[in-house]
Amino acid sequence: MTVSKSEDSFQDMSANLSERSRRVVWHPCTQMQNLIDAPVEPITKAEGPWLFGQKGQRWFDGISSWWTCLLGHRHPAIIQALHDQLDTLDHIMLAGFTHQPAVDLAERLVALTGRALSHVSFASDGASALEIALKQSAQAWLNHGLPLKTRFVCLSGSYHGETLGALGVTDQALFREPYRPLLRAGLVVSGPDNRRARLNGRTPQEEAALALTRLETLFQEEGATLAAFVCEPLMQGAGGMVMYHFDFLLGVRRLCDTYNIHWIADEIATGCGRTGTFFAVEQAGVWPDLLCLSKGITGGLLPLSVVLSSEDIFKAFLDEGVGRAFLHSHSFTGNPLACRAAVAMLDTLSDEQVLFHNKERGDQIELALKPLLECPDVLEMRRLGMVFAFDCRGGETQAKRIQAEAKSRGLLIRPIGATVYLMPPFLLSRENCVWLGDTLSASVVAVAE
Repeated sequence: MTVSKSEDSFQDMSANLSERSRRVVWHPCTQMQNLIDAPVEPITKAEGPWLFGQKGQRWFDGISSWWTCLLGHRHPAIIQALHDQLDTLDHIMLAGFTHQPAVDLAERLVALTGRALSHVSFASDGASALEIALKQSAQAWLNHGLPLKTRFVCLSGSYHGETLGALGVTDQALFREPYRPLLRAGLVVSGPDNRRARLNGRTPQEEAALALTRLETLFQEEGATLAAFVCEPLMQGAGGMVMYHFDFLLGVRRLCDTYNIHWIADEIATGCGRTGTFFAVEQAGVWPDLLCLSKGITGGLLPLSVVLSSEDIFKAFLDEGVGRAFLHSHSFTGNPLACRAAVAMLDTLSDEQVLFHNKERGDQIELALKPLLECPDVLEMRRLGMVFAFDCRGGETQAKRIQAEAKSRGLLIRPIGATVYLMPPFLLSRENCVWLGDTLSASVVAVAE
């Protein structure tokens, strides 16, 4: 077969980009049949918080392109760092070699934990990071002579990715059920939810305490076979922006220590400052045994994920024999370009005091959203750092109508079921913040009328 750019190699190049995409691209989280009547939107350019369409349209990226573009699109410092990196090293395998971007990034991340987590593994995406964490936990127990500790516990409504291991600790039927025969399903325990606390007249702290009681009961019954407990700290993102008090994390650390179980913190959505601190667990003042980061780690420019591991877990793999080593890898492990982008993202957060200024930006957005508190169709308004969410009285149907109305006004959002949320880029002007809140508010009111 000859690989060429001949006319026979392509379908009708005169067709619009959306139609060409429907013919050959399998879009994620999409029923492809629907693309006949509701085609995908071609995006030709991005700048800061804005996306530009093929016909000159402009939309505000209200969810940071699936929570990845933390600083906005095409941040100049990250672009320059990538240009500089391309002048020296594109890629080299990390087995038997190393390079400065990987070392710089690992050192920076370890320092941010105060060396509570001492070593960094690299992967490409959030689900891959969860696979590493699950495998490191189980193999560490095996290397310690505890081969029965191979099971995992997750929270109800949890989402940790769509590879088979990650799906095993994902309590989302839509994603998990088609593959149930392939999975080694984890145990599920009902977690805390500030919405439930309010509806039942409890404080968030009391809600956290009840969830910890349920978790301890499970640990008492199954602890001898449990390798790790997995949770998203402070907020379950894909579960519907479920927020809870940090007392739960304090209790998780205590229970995991008591029952000799690892704690895996999935900070793929909550990390890199999204909750107000770089790591969400910082707000509880405790550290997990394994911590996963992805999404915003490169500012959205390149795929990368990392797993930070404790010294105890790392030492469990040290041995003269390769059989006790951690042999998980992929071809682009620690890619220099991705690592260099991540270092540039960390530099920008530090140099521009982004997380400090995000408090004011978030307050401005929250103030602009305040009129929604008077809307009877808006339930459970909530905020965590730079995450804003509410539930729709009219359920998923109403949420989708709000999505369509917002798009017509120049704002891109993507509700999760009945939950409408904003997770905007960090670097916003005051005008951006006010426009964002006003536009979403106006969209909700228009749909409610």
